[in-house]
Amino acid sequence: MLLRELADTSDAVGATPARLGKVGLLAAALARAEPAQAPAAVAYLSGELVQRQIGVGWAALRAVPPPAAEPSLTVAEVDRVFGAIGGTAGPGSQAVRRDLLAGLFARATEPEQRFLRRLLTGELRQGALEGVMVDAVARAAGLPVRDVRRAAMLRGDLGAVAAAALAGGAAALAGFRLEVGRPVQPMLAGTAESVAAALATLGATAAVEWKLDGARIQVHRSGRDVGVWTRSLDDVTARLPEVVEAALALPVSDAVLDGEAIALRPDGRPQPFQVTAARLGSRGDTGALRAATPLTPVLFDLLHLDGADLLDAPGADRAAALAGVVPEPLRVARTVTGSAAEADGFFAGALAAGHEGVVVKSLTGPYEAGRRGSGWLKVKPRHTLDLVVLAVERGHGRRTGWLSNLHLGARDPAGGFVMLGKTFKGLTDDLLRWQTERLSALAVADDGWLVRVRPELVVEIAFDGVQTSPRYPGGVALRFARVLRYREDKTAAEADTIDTVRALHAG
Repeated sequence: MLLRELADTSDAVGATPARLGKVGLLAAALARAEPAQAPAAVAYLSGELVQRQIGVGWAALRAVPPPAAEPSLTVAEVDRVFGAIGGTAGPGSQAVRRDLLAGLFARATEPEQRFLRRLLTGELRQGALEGVMVDAVARAAGLPVRDVRRAAMLRGDLGAVAAAALAGGAAALAGFRLEVGRPVQPMLAGTAESVAAALATLGATAAVEWKLDGARIQVHRSGRDVGVWTRSLDDVTARLPEVVEAALALPVSDAVLDGEAIALRPDGRPQPFQVTAARLGSRGDTGALRAATPLTPVLFDLLHLDGADLLDAPGADRAAALAGVVPEPLRVARTVTGSAAEADGFFAGALAAGHEGVVVKSLTGPYEAGRRGSGWLKVKPRHTLDLVVLAVERGHGRRTGWLSNLHLGARDPAGGFVMLGKTFKGLTDDLLRWQTERLSALAVADDGWLVRVRPELVVEIAFDGVQTSPRYPGGVALRFARVLRYREDKTAAEADTIDTVRALHAG
């Protein structure tokens, strides 16, 4: 399969708003791929690399050769070059990586270069999210979506599942089982506006658990062997010896556990998320890192126990099994109630303890690995700020022609504005059209990608918290910022200040 086919498919998917239309385009492309090419095709059309990260960013792409006149690159060739780039290290590796990248781009046509550039920089977002891609794999292989989804959950790699489905059909999918030592995709929580709303959705008595601001971990133990994986299924076993020790201390032979690793202060309150993330991402002397920033495992689900798979067991049964083998200090705080008032009190206690909020969980539902379903509903307090739009990036994919990604700033009482981050979330098509027209009228500079505007337009932003960030001049940034509405009733002089933001961070 030529890379040009994927580049053309990506453009077509990005220009197609309807989910079914996207699925059809993706399925047609996958059906043309040889099974061996399916993992790369699925990854590329999802905006990812098979190798995850190969160390190539915008700086390496500033000077690439002119495009080729005719397409000749195959998907397999691109995957091999990416693998070679990611595997190159040591003296002289920078030059080797540069030459490999230049050779790849020299053979790519202009549409293929554009596709590769967006793929390598993480900017390939055309709406081919995993749910859409699962449907596309199922259609390409002529198999039920539920079977493909379950196989992807168990294998933790949709590309591998696509290869099996295209080559071996239903029989190949049936061979995927939960294996201790192979991570599965984690179950994700939906969102509810309040604890009462979450209880109403679940329709009965439910479990309410603290929502920790830590790093999601999946722990596998087989005898004396332990593996620890992140939410994105990266192996971090060597970096988390305290988690390994905790798993080995459990009275089990084989187990698969779900939870979080979190940095706690001596009083038990959580450290800022960046502290946990920095420890998890560090690759230095593990003993020294552990001494400086210990991480505590906090577990909340059990997927396998001593030969028995629990994925399809009701939530109450999994919780009981977890309580039977994991000591209380290593389990997340939890209550079971059907009372909104009692659940609200538990929610307030979680916030008072410094945590993000709560997750309300069904007592009857299975563990829906890899899905964001209604069986788990997270509830967090909503913070909002009125900020000023400082600049906006041109959209791509289905947002081509619109001004999309907003650069947000807080007012500096000493004069000017301090940038806090970017967001393109929360924007409906109508809002995109409106802001494109409004911001175009405020433009003062345009380099073809970034449009700088007069700082006059105020937008109300919801966000989950404030984090330390050396990337921005104010030293802080918003977490999970999203647009609620524009405030044309406010002037930039009435926007929230950087002092307000810093106070939220300190609190």
